[in-house]
Amino acid sequence: MEADKERVIIHTRFAPNGAVVEISERPTTLTPQDWFNFLSQRAGGVYQTLAGGRGVFRLSRAEVDALKQETAKAA
Repeated sequence: MEADKERVIIHTRFAPNGAVVEISERPTTLTPQDWFNFLSQRAGGVYQTLAGGRGVFRLSRAEVDALKQETAKAA
């Protein structure tokens, strides 16, 4: 499968107080909460809330890679 067509599901897990405690595909330079906030600003339209304090972003591999590069430039 080509990288631009590969789908990536970024899983998010929240604490009872609403803070993000785990999120996949996170750049090492960002905290889980910072990565979630960044994704929410740039790709909030593809976020889906799930039960049990969880949620997912559904993006292409190319989109995830571009977002990671954007955070690297800002650091």
